[in-house]
Amino acid sequence: MRAEGFSERSLEVSGWPMNITSYKLGQEWHAKADNVSPGAALARTTGASREEAETKAIERAGALLARTQRR
Repeated sequence: MRAEGFSERSLEVSGWPMNITSYKLGQEWHAKADNVSPGAALARTTGASREEAETKAIERAGALLARTQRR
């Protein structure tokens, strides 16, 4: 299998910079949200469409980042 429709973009969620990467593998879309600085994956999701997979990843990452305390 080969990944198709690869896309990567940057956005800000709960005051934190974040990258969202998405691609199609077979019949499913996959999305990964990571925080920019260390590049740690916050959420990996799948969906029937790119929008669905990205929305799930952004919601999950947003919930995690909202709980993170800034010092």
